[in-house]
Order: sequence, then C-alpha cells, then structure tokens
Amino acid sequence: MQLVDISKIQTENDYLRLDTNIEQLKKSIETVGLINPLVINEENKLIAGGRRYCALKELGHKDVPVVIVKKNQQEEELISIDENLVRKDLTKIEVEKSLARGRELYEQLYPEATKFSEEDLSTPDSNEIKKELPNNKRSFIDITAEKTGLSKKVIKSAIDREEKSSDKVKALRSQGVLNATQANELIRLPQDEQEHIADLVTEKSAKEVKDIVKKVNEQGLQYAVNSIVNSPQLPKEYKSLKTLLQRTNKVLGKILIEEMESEHEDVSVILDQISTLRLSLDQFLVLCTNQSTNEKSEEPQGTYNYDDVIKEGMEAFSNSSENFSEIGNITDER
Repeated sequence: MQLVDISKIQTENDYLRLDTNIEQLKKSIETVGLINPLVINEENKLIAGGRRYCALKELGHKDVPVVIVKKNQQEEELISIDENLVRKDLTKIEVEKSLARGRELYEQLYPEATKFSEEDLSTPDSNEIKKELPNNKRSFIDITAEKTGLSKKVIKSAIDREEKSSDKVKALRSQGVLNATQANELIRLPQDEQEHIADLVTEKSAKEVKDIVKKVNEQGLQYAVNSIVNSPQLPKEYKSLKTLLQRTNKVLGKILIEEMESEHEDVSVILDQISTLRLSLDQFLVLCTNQSTNEKSEEPQGTYNYDDVIKEGMEAFSNSSENFSEIGNITDER
C-alpha cells in the first residue's frame, strides 16, 4: 500500500459512483479511519473506491492510501464491476447491466471456466463441491453468488433480462412501468416481437403477460396484439380491490381458524368498519350481478366476466356466513 496525492488520481471510469450520498461514510472515516484503500492502476486511474475517494476529498485529505494494481483493461473493468455489485446500492437495471458485462469479461479472461449457458442451478451440496475448484474454472455465476450473497437463480435471471430484453423493454423498465417479473415473460419472445407488445402489457399481471406470450407463440403476433387491443381492460380499482380482498380473507381465515380474541379498544373500531364493509360489499355484488345480467342478455362476444374479479376475493365471505352473522350480531348488540 502506498500514499498518493489525491489531486493526481483520475476518475474517468464509467463504473465509479461519484454522485451518491457519502455523509455516513465521511463520519465513518473520521471515526475509525479509512478501512479499505483506493484501488488505482499504474496511470493513477481510479479502478475501485469512488465513494471513498469523494469522502476523502471532501474531508480535505491530501495524501491517501492506495493499492496499485497491474492489470489489463478487462481485468480493471471487472474489478470495478465487482465493487459495484458488492456495494449493493445500485438500481435493479444497473445490477443487471453490471452482471451481464461482468459475465462477458469473466468468460473472456477465463475461457476454461464453466460458461453461463452451461451453468447448472443445482443443489447446495454440488455448489459446495464447485467452491473447491480453482477460481479460473468456476463459473461467473458461482463466484458472484459467493461474493454478493445473491442466489445463482437471481443472478442468472438478471443476466438473461439484460441480454434478451429488447430496447423497448429496457426503456419501459427504466421508466418504472414494466417490472422484472413481466420482463421475464417477455424475453421468451424474439426482441422484434417484444418491441410490438411491450407497450401493451405494462398494466398486465405477470400471469397475463405469460398467457399473452403463449398466445403469440401459438397463434401469432398479430392475433395476440388484436386480442389485447380488443379485450376490455380491468379497471385499476378492481385490481386493487382483488388484492385487498385476498389479503383480508387470508387474515380473517387465520383469525377464525385460531379463534383469536382480543380486548383491545381497536376491536370496536374494526367491528364498525366490518359493518360498513358488509354494506359496501352487498352493493358491489348487486352492481356486478346487474352488469352480468345485462351482458348475458345482450350476448356480447369476448366481454370481461366481472364475476371472476370477485370470485376469489369473495370466496371466504360467501362460505363463512355463520361467522359473519356472529360478527353482525355483535355490532347489532352494540
């Protein structure tokens, strides 16, 4: 380890994070000192330690401890990527890009290592055996899982998303309107087909996207696009209601099965809310029943059956009438 004038260190490195919050790091350096030195090459270019560099500079340090590495350009880039991944303050998109690029570099540097395409996401026992192999023969996924604590499956899926996603899918994910689970289904299609349907599935669940991808593969892209465009959309309020009902029924089921009791003052508030909820649910059922009756009389083609929306969410309510009658009696007595 050597000391180098911080003003002589160059920071032209795409992987360095020089714009993150470093207040906590500065306090740590002031309290216990710099634990890990900066990593630079023989040309004084910073390879790893962007946040530490910024903290030291803001604290007014002149001569800073460094480790000078003698590596080729690929190795230097891989070192930078490793530090980024271990730090764990990257966005999901940044993690995927770093993993994909890291895998590419690693397999170029270590051609004898197990290839990404050959990686077997196997049991923990066989993973322990792989750890006994020389590093230049272990796969990038295997070594990265050990360094980062991420599972091999998560790493492989992340690399797949980065390498197989079309530009449109990546853009929508960066905008936050398409999530990783949806992307996992879309990348089963060629990139040109992803481009055509990506905008159309942003409001779809992962299961719906999976069904659409299946439809593309079995009946063609145009048929799938037409089915999306012509199919009535489930309002977001209905989606929220479905999720809330599922959660409510899960909690109620646990309370009823275990016969939980409580004397907390909030129980009376809960009972009042349940009474209000019962009235709202009755009105909602009437609304959906009337709509369903009207739709059947008109014999529409391909309309959405709103009974499906509430079937799962209302199951516990319809099958537990005695329990809810008891709750109603309690509120009536009050």
